[in-house]
Amino acid sequence: MPIWEMLSHAQHAALRVSRAHDGERQFAQIVADEFIQAAPYYAILFTKHPETGAFYAGVVMGLEPGRNLMAVKGALPDYRPADLERQGFYITDGQLVVDREHGVFAEPDGQLLFDMNGEAALPLKRIQQALHVLQSGIPETDALIERFLAHRLLEPIDVTMSFDDGEHLTLEGLYTISLDALHALPDAAVLDLFRRGDLQLAYAQAGSIRHLRTLGRIRNNRLADIG
Repeated sequence: MPIWEMLSHAQHAALRVSRAHDGERQFAQIVADEFIQAAPYYAILFTKHPETGAFYAGVVMGLEPGRNLMAVKGALPDYRPADLERQGFYITDGQLVVDREHGVFAEPDGQLLFDMNGEAALPLKRIQQALHVLQSGIPETDALIERFLAHRLLEPIDVTMSFDDGEHLTLEGLYTISLDALHALPDAAVLDLFRRGDLQLAYAQAGSIRHLRTLGRIRNNRLADIG
């Protein structure tokens, strides 16, 4: 069971947070405001919540559960999604709480959350910013996806890869923007998407799926290194 504690300097002055846990994350949720930052590094795709069936957006960082192919020595070297930045921290009733059992607190080389004066250190400031991004961004992203769905722009994407060791991997339940459907929209609908900023995000998402090939190449190269 998680151990939830309201974050405070008095109780958590010695608490350290590590990025090494990133290496275990295959997928991370992102919000619309992160699309442009994430697209140069990761494949952005849509999937459904297993419980509600509602769509949400995320970045694919690995091809197998528990394995992040983009991590270097366990941590991401490039853009770090807010969902990873805030690991182990949540907002409950307007208060910042910490799950002491989360893996981000298990590494001895983690960074302190508070400085010598008891003020928020840089890691904690990044966490606070990430929580703000998610808190405000999730409703906005839900609305964006609803607009995409209203125009029937989301379609399933087949992700099946074969590797030098003979193994085949398939990622299921993923969706992308259909550029064919987008280009077939009436001018008025396209203009509305443009003015909302949705058109830029749609192209950023569609273009980002090229990074799936990068993941396949990384996995193959590591097989060769092992061999």
